Amino acid sequence: MAGSVHLVRHAESVHNTDHDFSRPDPELTALGRQQAADLGRGFPYSNQISVIVTSPLRRTIETTLQAFANILDKRYFDESSGLGVSGGAELVLDPGLQERSDLPCDTGSDEQVLKSLFPNLVISGLPAGWQVKEGLYSPDAVEERARTVRRDLAERIGDSEWGDIVVVTHGAFMKHLSGDPNIDLPKAGWRSYTIEPDDDGNFVLIAINGLAL
Repeated sequence: MAGSVHLVRHAESVHNTDHDFSRPDPELTALGRQQAADLGRGFPYSNQISVIVTSPLRRTIETTLQAFANILDKRYFDESSGLGVSGGAELVLDPGLQERSDLPCDTGSDEQVLKSLFPNLVISGLPAGWQVKEGLYSPDAVEERARTVRRDLAERIGDSEWGDIVVVTHGAFMKHLSGDPNIDLPKAGWRSYTIEPDDDGNFVLIAINGLAL
């Protein structure tokens, strides 16, 4: 049986509280870090996850590392931290999961900034200019981008050794990715889906459970 896709909304970020959307690539608040930690403690599918795919914005990376330190391979953490597990899940930064808008708060940081913030991640694997909101990453191309992400997720599910994938993304883009314009998960909320082909040869996400916090 094919694995599931668990969509996660990032935890509370600074721009969610001060509403300063001109703030570039904001970090999590103290409450956001707590929300992410609570997510990790309450997430029931940890032993089924082979890959965690996250948007390369700061708040989604921070949510991922905080929430899933008990799942991710230890190479993504400083050795002295004791975080991560041997042979743990792979962490993939996917620019396709970035937020829809081209506001500064929804625009990713350049490679050098991300390397300084997250020295244990493979930032160099991101395509050049991914944070420039043009082409596939422009607000007008969001539906095409969502289709591309779903196709990539279907391929990952097919190649997955353990089956399930966690996807950490943003509230507005999640509406397009899930195909549900009414989805409005709380910060660090999640929902599970299967991924299936439709009659047109594209892939769609089918919800398999209700809201989970």
